[in-house]
Amino acid sequence: MSLKSFHIAFITVSTLFFWGFAAWCLLLAGLPQMFVIMGWISVAFGFGMIYYGIRFLKKTKSLVL
Repeated sequence: MSLKSFHIAFITVSTLFFWGFAAWCLLLAGLPQMFVIMGWISVAFGFGMIYYGIRFLKKTKSLVL
């Protein structure tokens, strides 16, 4: 597995973990307000990871590894 492939896989897994944590924080009833805040922050970071992944793919498109 090349470093580029590992980086893409790591971005994908990180995004899934961010959104999984967000779902846990936002869908469980009875959690303190701090968990709701952390859930929304995780949603934002998940979208940030997608944005970063797209920029990474555009930047490394011309690389042949």
